[in-house]
Amino acid sequence: MMATAIPTNSLGRTGLEVTSLGFGAYELRGAPTGRDISPKQAAEILNGVLDSGINFIDTSIDYGMSEEYIGQFISNRRDEYYLGSKCGCVPDLVSQSTGSPMPHDYTKRNIVAGVEHSLRSMKTDYLDVVQFHGSPSREVLETNESVEALIDLQVQGKIRHLGMSGTLPNLKDQIAMDIFDVFQIPYSALYRQHESLISLAASVGAGTVIRGGVAQGAPERSGAPRIEAWELFDRAGLQELLEVGEQRTDFILRFTLSHPDLHTTIVGTANIDHILENVSTVMKGPLPPDVYEEAKARLNQLLD
Repeated sequence: MMATAIPTNSLGRTGLEVTSLGFGAYELRGAPTGRDISPKQAAEILNGVLDSGINFIDTSIDYGMSEEYIGQFISNRRDEYYLGSKCGCVPDLVSQSTGSPMPHDYTKRNIVAGVEHSLRSMKTDYLDVVQFHGSPSREVLETNESVEALIDLQVQGKIRHLGMSGTLPNLKDQIAMDIFDVFQIPYSALYRQHESLISLAASVGAGTVIRGGVAQGAPERSGAPRIEAWELFDRAGLQELLEVGEQRTDFILRFTLSHPDLHTTIVGTANIDHILENVSTVMKGPLPPDVYEEAKARLNQLLD
């Protein structure tokens, strides 16, 4: 597979030149919280991601087998991609998970243990970005000296940049702390609550990593129901704005890419064909400006 020249953006003040399409490795977590993924499938997907030209991979201790597979199958290609993971996760609890939301521990001891665990699992000496998982409040971070733990690891060369996987209601405060180089924020045409905060993060020099940029896949394609969000697509009449032959998920991905302050959007899948389809969609570029504005206008009407 010949790598495609996917458009790139500078990830804020980090200076990392990331492809506008990244890969979210959540779908490689395996059973019991996800689909069964064999080592052979994981190897095909991860190498396929790199072969396609994608150069940003996002993962977490919370994502089951994901980090182990990254270490096993693409650590030998470490100079081909930037690697983002999370902290605050508790490794021992992940192995016992049955699908309930993961508890997090933001103490210095657990943060250091988690980063060390990720480094070992992914067979790397450093992580390009480490993001606090679960959007902890400023108070929690300050009480636990959580940021100081990451700064210590940064001084040791084990991580390059501090990040936050943030959401409302804590995201505004997290941006105001002016300590995070990267923010991972959920956003799509069908989930626009953080639209202005993406711009706020970028305005202070932070990099923006958007997750959920295809609204987590169409129900019929992903197997997950998520009917409410896709009903919004239908109610807004977005189907009328599709190009001939364009799929709904392609339109949603291009809508996400149209956000002027997006640096990369991570899309997860356990299907190599979907990776190639996403790359093909990204190569078409953002929506035409008039279509983008019309889509936003139609969606805004539903909120009035």
